[in-house]
Amino acid sequence: MAEDFKHMVRIARRDVDGNKTIENALADIKGVGRALSMAVCTSAGFDAEQKIGYLSDDEVTRIEEAVKNPQKYDIPEWMLNRRNDYETGKTEHLIESDLDMRLREDLNRMKKVRSYKGRRHEVGLPVRGQRTKSTFRKGKSVGVSRRRRA
Repeated sequence: MAEDFKHMVRIARRDVDGNKTIENALADIKGVGRALSMAVCTSAGFDAEQKIGYLSDDEVTRIEEAVKNPQKYDIPEWMLNRRNDYETGKTEHLIESDLDMRLREDLNRMKKVRSYKGRRHEVGLPVRGQRTKSTFRKGKSVGVSRRRRA
């Protein structure tokens, strides 16, 4: 069994350590948390505590398919990270660079329409109603200019 162990496994455009359990390896993928990784393991029929390096290529592709399309594997809709998309209205699950790109597009759309959240993002202030009297001061000051002497 030691000869078919893979030290690095490629899942969803990401290399994960073969010594990790399936649950932990899936949680390393951006856009997949612990809850979704456990749901993928149970719905695809894998033991979450099994090392991912011992899986065959077919099993790895089955896990990858379950991560990319969790709705096919009867994973509940509330576990997906893109519910009722603004543009399409569909519910989908995004991972890695697709998630980054879509979040960047959302921020740019908010900035473009000049919404409250968009304006707060533009100036680098907190967006969700936090207080700003004593916090969020890092990175804002330019410095103090001294008065010129005659």
